[in-house]
Amino acid sequence: PARARVKFEVEHPFDAPVARVADLRLDPKFEAGVQLPDVALPEVLAAESEGTVTTLRMRYEYTGSLDPIARRIIGASKLTWIQEARFDRATNSGTLSIAAEVNPKQLNAHATLTLSPNGDDACARRLAGDFVVKVPIIGGAAERRILPGVLARLDVEARALRARLDDTVWP
Repeated sequence: PARARVKFEVEHPFDAPVARVADLRLDPKFEAGVQLPDVALPEVLAAESEGTVTTLRMRYEYTGSLDPIARRIIGASKLTWIQEARFDRATNSGTLSIAAEVNPKQLNAHATLTLSPNGDDACARRLAGDFVVKVPIIGGAAERRILPGVLARLDVEARALRARLDDTVWP
């Protein structure tokens, strides 16, 4: 049976222009060094640009203690996922997708990603999308228990972006 998706929306302000935030967010060296709670440093799978579109694919592995519901979903497997960010500099928008490496149709998220200028030297990143755990009976409870951790990791990544933006010189 199909699961209703849980909607989510998060916004992160930055004291830097859109181009600077986009450059850093799509930098595989930066992203590979962002330490997230209970997650091993990611493996860069692809970093490609074609025209104005850049794609960054990363593989993550959860190293923390799993919630019993999450353990029921993935079984004895390690919890690993692929995260793909696609961003078009011409429109300052793109997508962010997250999918479990094992059974990606059972556990995934998809969001639109926009960077909007707030004056000349500031912008906001907005992610709005759906999170789904497609498992009979426990799917809804799992969505409500796992999504806060996903959003908390996006907040940590935003803090790392802010810290790096504060440390770098921009022309």
